[in-house]
Amino acid sequence: MTQKDIRILAYESSCDETSTSIVKNGTEIESLIIATQIKSHQRFGGVVPEVASRHHIEVITQITKEALAQANCTWKDIDAIAVTYGPGLVGALLIGVSAAKAASMATNIPLIGVDHIMGHIMAAQLKDTIEYPALALQVSGGHTELVLLKSPIDFEIIGDTRDDAAGEAYDKIGRVLGVNYPAGKTIDTWAHQGQDTFKFPRAMLEDYDYDFSFSGLKSAFINTCHHADQINQKLDKYDLAASFQAAVVDVLAYKTIRAIKEFKPKTFILGGGVAANLGLRERLNREIAAINQDHQLKVIMPDLKLCGDNAAMIGAAAYNLYVAGQFSDLNLNADPSLELPYSDELYK
Repeated sequence: MTQKDIRILAYESSCDETSTSIVKNGTEIESLIIATQIKSHQRFGGVVPEVASRHHIEVITQITKEALAQANCTWKDIDAIAVTYGPGLVGALLIGVSAAKAASMATNIPLIGVDHIMGHIMAAQLKDTIEYPALALQVSGGHTELVLLKSPIDFEIIGDTRDDAAGEAYDKIGRVLGVNYPAGKTIDTWAHQGQDTFKFPRAMLEDYDYDFSFSGLKSAFINTCHHADQINQKLDKYDLAASFQAAVVDVLAYKTIRAIKEFKPKTFILGGGVAANLGLRERLNREIAAINQDHQLKVIMPDLKLCGDNAAMIGAAAYNLYVAGQFSDLNLNADPSLELPYSDELYK
C-alpha cells in the first residue's frame, strides 16, 4: 500500500513579502506565489511596518486562490495549513496568522505555526535530503546565526549576532552609497568589481564563541565615507563594497568552518536572504571543499529564489512538524520576538 501524499498550504507574511505555497511531502513545491512590496518601501529606504501590513491585507485572499489553482488543488486536497507566526513585524505576522486561522476554522483542516527561521533553514529540504546532525548558517535581514540541527524539528542556536545582523549592515551601508533598499544584491555585484583596499575590522574573529557583531564594521564604513566627504575626497564605490563584503564574509566563513570542525555535522546548510550573496557562497564552497576530505560533508545551498521570504520554506518546515504531530490550535498568535532555543552548553 502506497503512503498517502501530504499537502500543506503555507502562508508567509513576516515582513514585506506576502506568499502562499502548496508543498507536497515536505520536498516538492506544487505552487508558489510571492507578492513583493519592494517598490512600495524603496522610497522610504526600508520597510515601513504599517505599509507592509496594508499590502498583506490587500493580496492574501487572492494569492490563496492562486496557490490552490496553480497546484490544481481544492481545500479537500489540503492536509494542513501552515503559517509563520514569528519572528517578524507584528502587524505583518498577524495578517498571515489571521488568514491561516480563518481558513483552518472554516475548513476544519489542522493548523501548524512555524518559526520563520526554521523555515529559512528548511528551504534546503526542498533541494536535497538533509542528513542529521546538520549545521546551518542562517543569514537574513535581522538574523545572523549558527544553528545545530539534531533532527528535522530539534534546532539549537550555537552562535548569534550581538547587534546588527549582516543583512542589516548591508542595507545601512547601502544608504551611504546611495543604493536603493534592499542593497545586498547591488553591494555584492560591486564587490566583485573592486578590491579589499580599506581593510575594515573583523569583529570577534578570534573569540572562543560563535557569536557575531557587525555594528563596528558598519560604523567604520560610515566613518570612512563621512571623513572622505569632509575633506572632499572621492572614494571608489567598488573598493568600498569589496572591502565591506570581505570583512563580513571573512567572519562568517571563519566561524562556520570552525563550527564544522568542532561539531562534525553530516550536512551544512546556508539559509536566509543573504544566502543569495555570491561572494559568501563562493567563499564557503571553497573553504568547505578544502576540508571535506576529512569531514565528508554534504553542502546544501537553496536555489536563489528560495533564499528570500517565501511560503514554500514554511510548508517544508511544517511537514516535519506534521509528521511529529506538533499542531497548533486557534489560540495561535503572532510572536514578533520568537527565537529558536539556545544551546545549553554554550549559553549558560
